[in-house]
Amino acid sequence: MKNRLKILLYVLAISIFTFALLPAILNGTPASPAVGNWYQQFMPSIGNRNITDVFFLDSLTGWAVTNATNIGNDTTFVLKTTNSGDTWVIQFRKLQTGGGFPGYFRIIFLNSQTGYTCGVNGVDKTIDGGNSWTSINAPLNSYVDMQITGIDSIYTVSTNSLTGGIFRTTNGGLNWEQQLNLGSQNPGKIYMYNGRIGFASTGAGLYKTTNSGSNWNNISGNGTFFDMYFKDSLNGWKSRQLMDRTTDGGITWITQTLPTGGNIILNYLLKFAYVKTDTIFGVGGLAIVPNGARGFIYRSINGGNTWEYQIPDTAIHAPQYQYIKNINSNLWAYWFLSGIHTTNGGDPIWLTGIEQISTEIPKKYKLYQNYPNPFNPYTNIKYQITNNKSFVHLTIYDVAGREVIKLVNKVQNAGTYKVDWNAAGYSSGIYFYSLTVNRKIVETKKMVLIK
Repeated sequence: MKNRLKILLYVLAISIFTFALLPAILNGTPASPAVGNWYQQFMPSIGNRNITDVFFLDSLTGWAVTNATNIGNDTTFVLKTTNSGDTWVIQFRKLQTGGGFPGYFRIIFLNSQTGYTCGVNGVDKTIDGGNSWTSINAPLNSYVDMQITGIDSIYTVSTNSLTGGIFRTTNGGLNWEQQLNLGSQNPGKIYMYNGRIGFASTGAGLYKTTNSGSNWNNISGNGTFFDMYFKDSLNGWKSRQLMDRTTDGGITWITQTLPTGGNIILNYLLKFAYVKTDTIFGVGGLAIVPNGARGFIYRSINGGNTWEYQIPDTAIHAPQYQYIKNINSNLWAYWFLSGIHTTNGGDPIWLTGIEQISTEIPKKYKLYQNYPNPFNPYTNIKYQITNNKSFVHLTIYDVAGREVIKLVNKVQNAGTYKVDWNAAGYSSGIYFYSLTVNRKIVETKKMVLIK
């Protein structure tokens, strides 16, 4: 129960934060036309409902599911696209009944005709591509996650402290086996690498099975994850706001360093997509732009050893992306109401935020000229810090002396650093940037944004 409450409170906090920003975002001044390769996609009118999961079967065909608008009786939707998400239609409506948090939570298709959903009213199955859905014989009426390892092999997860846990069917739902029950620590997420190896996120730790769930063993104290992927039986990643990597099958995990500084105001990583050859895209972060904030896209091309990011375009109104999917060269990122799509890997320029480029102790504080200068819309600024545990501000001002953005606002050790600034959405003109260390101004320089 504690684990479930933690996840629900986190989602609620993010939702409140996101929607608090929404008026400023939607009413903000649009930026210049996009120079990159993302474009926005929109969902049909779904009332006050939110998208709760997205699934793409191939480069054209995908489905999405929604929650319901209130606790009790209400309608939840299955949506479908057949043109890469450019248009979505409401394919199916279902009356959700009962208490709790109503709606669908997951949707998975095995082929163009056979798919499954799970949510407050149990597990549903379609055999006609999503046009009609039938409830299958699940033992409980509410599941928060699901994994499918074969046409008739389904794993479901319920956080109910009395009757919940992990359940499995091997005959399409005719019979179910409860494999794990941890009471108030019941899992909220499950990931199956294959038909034998899988993981469950619980309040008691990370649980693993190597025999299709007949036994689940606690292998790690840190069990929380929102998303997980293994490229083989030893090497995998899990996101939990932070990003962790394992090379020993989940026994030990190393937390990776995500970008900070620059435009970034929230460096969470919620969901990710492993593309190929250790290239990973992720979502969940927020970056500041004029009059609001935007969701951004993470990328690593070395398995997460280093990460970079990009704000697809300040004219794209997505305050925080919640889901990311990839099929071949197609990449989609969606939030509650809309999404973005690219077929060639996103924009050409990726930023690193604050990057320490040398640990050698400099002889003096120094602020370098930004490069390039003039610039449009990307530039980076390098500076040197001589003492450990220095409180550093790197702030940009307009010609009237008004603060535009604070690129650095943190304690840093001695060394040389570089920080990126994406000025898309800001007006052309002269700007000043100032380095302050321990409340003393070190130096101020001028730069020029030309569009």
